[in-house]
Parts: sequence; structure tokens; C-alpha cells
Amino acid sequence: MRDDNQLLPEESAPAHALNCQDCIQAGLQHRIVWGEGRPNAKIMLLLDNPGAREDKHGNPWLCGTRDTLLTGLQQVHIDTTDVYVTYLLKRRPHRAYDKPLARRLCFQHLRDQIEAKRPLLLFAFGNTTVHFLFGDDERTDVKSMRGRWHEFGGIPTAVSYHPLAVRRRPAMMKHFIDDLILLSEQYRRCVLPDA
Repeated sequence: MRDDNQLLPEESAPAHALNCQDCIQAGLQHRIVWGEGRPNAKIMLLLDNPGAREDKHGNPWLCGTRDTLLTGLQQVHIDTTDVYVTYLLKRRPHRAYDKPLARRLCFQHLRDQIEAKRPLLLFAFGNTTVHFLFGDDERTDVKSMRGRWHEFGGIPTAVSYHPLAVRRRPAMMKHFIDDLILLSEQYRRCVLPDA
């Protein structure tokens, strides 16, 4: 991917979330990452959970998910100042944790965050986030929902493959970019309606 991609600035978590006991109950022990990017951005990007932000020595590190995401945004000319990245889970999980419980407990934080920020557009990556926004049945997955707009909480919402899946399967990059083009075009229509 690109070597000029950088970490987006982190937004501080609100006081009520800092000592969330639900996270501990679900087995999530890492620090909270509430969101990244510009907090009042018009585009909210939703991922399942935060990736590592530091290497094993504590130095800043850009994980593969963020690197692929930032590369895609650059390719479709969406500036990072136009996006805010947030997560269904607010802490990076360990390998073994109670996934259904963690997601159910954290979903209210995400819902509150979306309601408070009221982004112009919402864009969800991966089946985990799609299932939590739209339900978990056989018709609710990225493959069947991508390429068109839906609605969540009154906000136009589109979906794409998870950036890490795209990184692992480079043939998916074309679909990933096509979906980001859909986002870019809709954003430009919303902010520049006469263009």
C-alpha cells in the first residue's frame, strides 16, 4: 500500500465511556479508541473494532486495515479531513472474547455517537457492522447490499468489504474502490449540489 499514509488524530472518549464496565464484562481490556479523524466530519466510516495503533515497542504504527482504507480514500479523492472513523467495539479485542456480548453491549455507544454527530453519510465496512446496522439474515451482507444506498437512523448509508479482507484478497480491491466511488459521488452531490 502507500507509505505516506499516517494515523488519523484520535478523538478523546467521553467521560461516561472511559470506565465502561461492559467492556470488561465482555473481555475487552485494551484502551478505548472512540474515533479517529475530524469529529465533525460529514462522512462517518464504521469499522468493527480499532486495530493496533502502536507496535510492540510503543511507537506509532498504521495497521493494515487503516492503511488499505486510507489508500482507497486517496484513490477516490476523499480527503481525510472529510471523514471520521469509528467502531462498533470501542476497544481492540483480544483473540478470545465474547463477540456477541461485546457487540451488543457496545452498540449503544455507537448509536449514541451517530445520533450526537449526525453525519451526512454513513459508510459501513464488513459483514459484522452490516449485521449490526441492518439485522442478521441471509439477505443482509456486504455482497448483496453494496453498490447502492440504504438508511440507518435517517442517515444515508452504504457498505463495502472490510479493508483487511481487501488487503488479504487483492482481487476485491476493484469492488472496494467502486464502493468508495459511490461514497465520493454522493458526498460531492450533497456538499456541492449545483456542481
